[in-house]
Amino acid sequence: MAETAHAAAPQPRAELMPLHVYVPGSSSVDGVEKVYKLSSNETPLGPSPKAIEAFQAAAHSLADYPDGGATGLRQAIADVHGLNPENILCGNGSDEFFPLLANAYLRAGDEAIYTEHGFVVYRTAIVGAGATPVVAQETDLTADVDKILACVTERTRMVFLANPNNPTGTYVSFDEVRRLHAALPKNVVLVLDGAYAEYVRRNDYSAGMDLVSDAANVVMTRTFSKIHGLAALRVGWMYAPRDIIDVLQRIRGPFNVNAAAQAAGQAAIADIAHVDAAVAHNDKWLPWMTERLEALGLQVAPSVGNFVLATFPDTAKVSAKEAYEALRAKGYLVRAVGGYGLPNSLRITIGPAEAMQSTAALLTDLLAD
Repeated sequence: MAETAHAAAPQPRAELMPLHVYVPGSSSVDGVEKVYKLSSNETPLGPSPKAIEAFQAAAHSLADYPDGGATGLRQAIADVHGLNPENILCGNGSDEFFPLLANAYLRAGDEAIYTEHGFVVYRTAIVGAGATPVVAQETDLTADVDKILACVTERTRMVFLANPNNPTGTYVSFDEVRRLHAALPKNVVLVLDGAYAEYVRRNDYSAGMDLVSDAANVVMTRTFSKIHGLAALRVGWMYAPRDIIDVLQRIRGPFNVNAAAQAAGQAAIADIAHVDAAVAHNDKWLPWMTERLEALGLQVAPSVGNFVLATFPDTAKVSAKEAYEALRAKGYLVRAVGGYGLPNSLRITIGPAEAMQSTAALLTDLLAD
């Protein structure tokens, strides 16, 4: 009887079971009172005071459904970036768009490409849609356009490119992104993930808005979780051709962005001074941290995001795992990235000044001869 009951139970698709549940960065340590969370790339400046005020005001309307089209938020985004709001879709974090796109444009037998150390959620979205993930190797921890193109087959229907990439912090120049797009078949959707775009200050970089405007098969995703400090509210946006927006409108949740997130997002994106302050903080401490870590003999990827990826060579006095545990014991939470194929590396968010100084000091103690 037990065997019959088990056989009759719902059975998931077999290809879903090897997927790992996403593990966020930890935020507490037992027995440690003061903890610095440097594991989730959150902004040390927090959200704009104007966003907090807007969030609090939304508490008076909790009985009402939010605007299903996020009209005000889309207009606020359009005003800041000079875009048509009809080409903008808002979501429950930019993460929501990856499975939406995969479910809309991938089917069994199709392939979708992402790079070797790309965001793990891409694979989840691809497999979740019943398609086959294809991994393109990187060069020096950076996406390589030629290696991506070498993976393209007649079954390819989508390419995910995080630019800048997480967890490496490296980026691909806009000329290279255009070269990638030009070589892709017209029926392949190129997804440009610009979660860290606001931090980049390189003349040869673009998040991809111009390319989206010129093409029928390119989308760009962005988030309010990083520089805008609204990670707790889960709000993101996508800029895409109208045909793609129309498709995703049909399958997204009807109220996928809550009212408080919409209100806070409108205020946050309009507070340019707060964004500039976050960029200035990062511009100071990103090179500072990079120099300190390299002076200790660690290999640091050339990051343009709000984090650094430090790799511990075999000759280092301690391993990445040992350094992770030693930092954690003191209340400094960094990110182990073995799940990204980088078992000898740690990702460290650019946090408050005191956290940067103390983290560097602790690592100096651990690694000094």
